Amino acid sequence: MPVLYAVRQSMIANKEGKKLFHPQVKTTGVVTLDALAEEVAELSSLSPGDVKNAVDNLISVMTRHMQSSESVMIDNLGSFYLAMKSIGQGFETAEEVNANNCRLRVVFRPATTRNSDRTVATRTLVTGASFKRIDSLVGGTGSTLPSGGTGSGGGSDNGSGDIGGSGSTGGSGSDTGGGME
Repeated sequence: MPVLYAVRQSMIANKEGKKLFHPQVKTTGVVTLDALAEEVAELSSLSPGDVKNAVDNLISVMTRHMQSSESVMIDNLGSFYLAMKSIGQGFETAEEVNANNCRLRVVFRPATTRNSDRTVATRTLVTGASFKRIDSLVGGTGSTLPSGGTGSGGGSDNGSGDIGGSGSTGGSGSDTGGGME
């Protein structure tokens, strides 16, 4: 199934006063751990219960390591780490900063591969993705959606409904990684 996207118009104008259009990934459902365990069990010699137990234990161990200020890297998936951000705009003095006026969050940075010239080749989770503009599925006329919603995506429609082609993501999406903010 392709990644479905819609077009939305920004609520905020750019420096030239134009409200630009952007792609937005549309999520069609949620896959639970039970469903994932069933699928993984079909691909392995494990039972669905074994898979769920392994994932539950992985989450416990990852939590322990991240709460010990370590990042967790899972090959071909990516790395997870904790980041703190000030609540509000920041503080005038270092003495004002403490854990009670900061927010803690989990950051995920997808795995990447590198070309021989050291440039980033791809993110493993999006390699080979195909795209379909959602209004082409429902017979729309290219109407736009208001800002907000779920996810983000990138690229432009090449007329066939697919973006890029042969595994290209065709553009840039937002990155959930990025370290301390």
